[in-house]
Amino acid sequence: MFKEEPTHYSYDDLARDGRTSWTGVRNPVAQKHLRSVKKGDRIFFYHTGSEKAVVGIMRAAGDAYADPSDTTGAWSAVDVEPVKKLKEPVTLASIKADPRFSSFVLTTVPRLSVMPVTPDEWDAIVAMSAAR
Repeated sequence: MFKEEPTHYSYDDLARDGRTSWTGVRNPVAQKHLRSVKKGDRIFFYHTGSEKAVVGIMRAAGDAYADPSDTTGAWSAVDVEPVKKLKEPVTLASIKADPRFSSFVLTTVPRLSVMPVTPDEWDAIVAMSAAR
């Protein structure tokens, strides 16, 4: 899952652009997760700020690579493409209220901007979106 403030860059912006580079991630733990992204990986797009919801699905267009915005060469970036907007956003409140997410990184380390999602968590979020 990649998180972004929709006033900065939203899922609709990604859908319009067709592709973007996910750069500027500086948290070491988020960087660890970013570096593990491989071409074809599915990624949830999460809107932070006032929305606080999973809103769409992206795909990694390639493996992680050196972030061109980092002059030190220490950080990574990933190019992503839109796959689809979720039928209905899945809010943080609904995720927190669901016991299936008791150990989900989004609920335990909420400030992390890039985080893993287990297959069970993925399926539950997709089901929650379709059920609304």
